[in-house]
Amino acid sequence: MEGTSKKLSVFDLSKSGSGLLQSKELYQYILNTSVYPNEAEVLKELREVTATHPRCLMLSAADEGPVMSMLLKLVNAKKTIEIGVYTGYSLLVTALALPKDGKVIAIDVDRSLFEIGLPFFKRAGVEHKVEFIESMGLPVLDKLLEDPKNEGSFDYAFVDADKSNYVNYHERLVKLVKVGGIILYDNTLWSGTVAWEDDSSLDEEMQRLRNIFVDLNKKLASDSRIQISQLPVGDGLTVCMRLH
Repeated sequence: MEGTSKKLSVFDLSKSGSGLLQSKELYQYILNTSVYPNEAEVLKELREVTATHPRCLMLSAADEGPVMSMLLKLVNAKKTIEIGVYTGYSLLVTALALPKDGKVIAIDVDRSLFEIGLPFFKRAGVEHKVEFIESMGLPVLDKLLEDPKNEGSFDYAFVDADKSNYVNYHERLVKLVKVGGIILYDNTLWSGTVAWEDDSSLDEEMQRLRNIFVDLNKKLASDSRIQISQLPVGDGLTVCMRLH
């Protein structure tokens, strides 16, 4: 219709290639200086293969990998959980950082996408660390909580799944992760739109998800059970440490 303007989608906002930074050059500098030189070859190859997939926007940002790896090692993580796997880039980051006897429960509704990344896990010799469960996240978390032994038994969790359930995942994960353990939530700055006073230029789905993250960020910041740090890496990564 004449006079109407196209609403911005997540694809439109992701095309700049600059992450959350205003400068594409600065973002590339960070990647070239501290991310890519230390990225394992199998991670690089999986990232490049995933970039050719039609749903490549779901790929975890490379600059999140070093943060995840360092946190896993700082808390000496051995028992972890990941909700939302896609082709497995962030999962492979985790598996590589875990000790030989470490385990990660990986939950995703579509195993066929994980199959794309599985050869890289085998090549890296870390396939045995992964227990893949093809399911929605909440039923698996609820099943784990049926056994009291699982409460407070996980060292680390990473969430990059259906955004509308982040708050529901949090209520379960804060019980499953031990005191001093870490929970990470991806995409929490949602292309920077959480700071927009006027979201009328966004399409309906982007507005809905923006509002979900605005609400989630407020709830995480006011949750006395955790200490948080919201990092402007990738599309926004919120680090939560369980306090009690």
